[in-house]
Amino acid sequence: MADHNGNLRATDWREYEDRMHRLLQIHYGENGFRLEPIRNPNGLSDTIRRYFAGELQSIDVIPVQTAGTPFQREVWRALRKIMCGTTISYAKLAEQIGRPAAVRAVGLANGSNPIGVVVPCHRVIGTNGSLTGYGGGIERKRWLLEHEGWAGSCLAA
Repeated sequence: MADHNGNLRATDWREYEDRMHRLLQIHYGENGFRLEPIRNPNGLSDTIRRYFAGELQSIDVIPVQTAGTPFQREVWRALRKIMCGTTISYAKLAEQIGRPAAVRAVGLANGSNPIGVVVPCHRVIGTNGSLTGYGGGIERKRWLLEHEGWAGSCLAA
């Protein structure tokens, strides 16, 4: 989902369309958005296809705009700074945004991310290196990480 200015507002896996609609309602209100079918809005669909075809950095330049609380938007901005092919723990992410005690809140914000893949919530893993929670499923999270060249055990410093 994109706005008229070309900003990506929401994306989800096809089988999770209902969840995406719920997130849109949470973030924008019942009447705060209108969906209009447009093919490849502002080239965003093509850009995301290039990512899945192996041009991994293509999604780094996609403009995004989200609603959400100031804390959620802070977490989502930090997610975009995680380098492709690397992972970070929820605890380390909480430290990076200057809120080391907010690990659970960071996890909740991560799970409320309306722009999966582009705002790479899949790059956040458990402190012990485990692949914890992902709205699209753990196997899809593993696939995304492996697609990006993740070695399976290294955490970003």
